[in-house]
Amino acid sequence: MVYVAGVDIGSVFSKVVVMAKGEIVSHHIMPSGGNYKLTAEEVAKKALTKAKLSFKDIDYIVATGYGAANASFANEVVTDLSCQGRGVSYLFPSVRTVIDIGGQFTRVFRVNERGKVTAFLQSEKCAAGSGRFLQVIAKVLQIDLKDIGKLSLKSKNKVDFNTGCAVFAESEAISRIAEGALKEDILAGLHRTLAAKIQSLVERVGLEPDCAVVGGGAKDIGLVSSLEESLASKLLLPEEPQIVTALGAALLAEEKAASIKVTNLKGG
Repeated sequence: MVYVAGVDIGSVFSKVVVMAKGEIVSHHIMPSGGNYKLTAEEVAKKALTKAKLSFKDIDYIVATGYGAANASFANEVVTDLSCQGRGVSYLFPSVRTVIDIGGQFTRVFRVNERGKVTAFLQSEKCAAGSGRFLQVIAKVLQIDLKDIGKLSLKSKNKVDFNTGCAVFAESEAISRIAEGALKEDILAGLHRTLAAKIQSLVERVGLEPDCAVVGGGAKDIGLVSSLEESLASKLLLPEEPQIVTALGAALLAEEKAASIKVTNLKGG
């Protein structure tokens, strides 16, 4: 059996996917923390433990993401955009537009039928254009990040925000709380603000169906709902949206392992 792994060391979370014969064997996700090297080793070991494997059982490893260079055990480093394209196409072959809501930024890109990225745009370096925006507000509202989505869907009167800046939105949220606004209404308003920012990126890239949303922000069902409303389009959502990039890295690792095997056979 040929086993491979994809390692995605992101700025906020790190993920590993272990594959064999084109199928996911195991995966693991954990916060990246401040030491990417230690995190890379730990997240890989945990994914391997779940698969009842060790590093010596893995034929090829591809690393990607913000801290990919710290995965010293990897055979190769590949750009995260290339990995995302492959991962999404594996899950949803019909997808041509992808919205990636990450911890630092949001990215919208187009892919062809082979999962190759043909165009992309990325939000500016501002928390309001990323999942960080929601982390900030969750702290202000004293709500667990994973509960934001469900709570926002209970809103009956979305709060309008006058700014798209995370810093000012934080102050505005505090003011709205003092005025007596409900937490769900504040969250729903913030989702609408973030969805509007993402919509502008999508419009610039050009929305071609099918469209999928991935990344940590895709776990927020309230935000996904706001996006679908803004785009007037149904969005495809992976079962585990945070591992798509690591999945793509694993698929590339599998291709590389296969090509090495063929080369060795020819050489023999």
